[in-house]
Amino acid sequence: MAKKAQEYRQLDDARLDHEINEAYRALFTLRFQHASRQLQNYRALRDARRTIARLRTIKRERQLQALAGQE
Repeated sequence: MAKKAQEYRQLDDARLDHEINEAYRALFTLRFQHASRQLQNYRALRDARRTIARLRTIKRERQLQALAGQE
């Protein structure tokens, strides 16, 4: 089961970057399986894209907070 946004927010920046990289790798694998007609669960593509969006949103929130803290 996928993690929720609250669980991702508890990660530090390095771990969050690692999770983003892993999510992109998983999406690549799913796309490859889809192209070769080996993918059984098509919803996994959607879930992978949403996970990436969730992770990148959290990363951007942190960047904006850091910028706001500098002012």
